[in-house]
Amino acid sequence: MPENALDLHIHQQNAQQLDGSDSLRPLCAQLYAQVQAFLQEDVQTERLKKVQAQTRISLDVIKDALNRYSLSEISLSYNGGKDCLVLLILLLASLSTHSAPLPPLLSSVYIVSRHPFPQVDDFVISSSRRYHLSLSRHTNSSMKAAFADYLKERENVKCIFVGTRRTDPHGENLSFFDLTDGGWPSFMRCHPMIDWHYAEIWTFVRHLNIPYCELYDQGYTSLGGTLDTHPNPALKVDGQEARFRPAYELELDEEERWGRDR
Repeated sequence: MPENALDLHIHQQNAQQLDGSDSLRPLCAQLYAQVQAFLQEDVQTERLKKVQAQTRISLDVIKDALNRYSLSEISLSYNGGKDCLVLLILLLASLSTHSAPLPPLLSSVYIVSRHPFPQVDDFVISSSRRYHLSLSRHTNSSMKAAFADYLKERENVKCIFVGTRRTDPHGENLSFFDLTDGGWPSFMRCHPMIDWHYAEIWTFVRHLNIPYCELYDQGYTSLGGTLDTHPNPALKVDGQEARFRPAYELELDEEERWGRDR
């Protein structure tokens, strides 16, 4: 039996996928129209112009991946964070014009922190419903072991979309497509967001009015677990104890992880 709300949600999604009671394509068409409307806007700021350019690059990378792999061979690494949220929107928008039949739900994997925030779990549940994700939840002692467990469960998966950016740990030398190495289970990592900057992510999210995890409004800028993640001190409101400005007010990439212990 399902152990908690997230497990129950996953159980219900699996039943939905089996009976084919829902369709992904209307959602993809809606997001495609939203993204295309943004790209056609005559924006007035350099930030928005750069975000439009970044969006086009990411869409091209996603299109390349969809040409390389069948839909049964792809998955999305999704933990409810801002970067993979933007990636999810762009991936679903790209599927709107994909010629192959779409599944009822998009294959995805949630690698759960050892000490997850309830707010993150709640957002993962709500956003998985909103965006029609077939979410497989895995908790293990390491990311490597969790992905190994997932790929044992989904042996057909060959390519996993990941929201890593170049300023993330171990992201500096990544490209759009990188095979795993170093003893990791074998799969292609696709990084459509690799060259986005922190402020560009938030510009996209807010300009397109995309719902996001409530912790970001409490000064958290990078989400890990409850024992190693705190509101970012760069956003502390002067003279007001324990009050922080929202994550989207941070500008510098190098300050993004100031609220993380590691």
